[in-house]
Amino acid sequence: METLKFKTNIKCGGCVATVTPFLNGDENVENWAVDLESADRVLKVETSHSPEEIQQLIKKAGYVAEKIA
Repeated sequence: METLKFKTNIKCGGCVATVTPFLNGDENVENWAVDLESADRVLKVETSHSPEEIQQLIKKAGYVAEKIA
């Protein structure tokens, strides 16, 4: 497992609720959280997925995730 970080356009609790089934429903996602206080709305994901696979999951939920270091 590795912790990946993404800049997102997830802005509020309602947005978090929208992406929750996509991330919680994936067996390769161990843990995740969105920092709604951060200007970049940073999503941290503990996963065995590649960054591209997480970006696709977020895209399916209707949001954008951009990998950050």
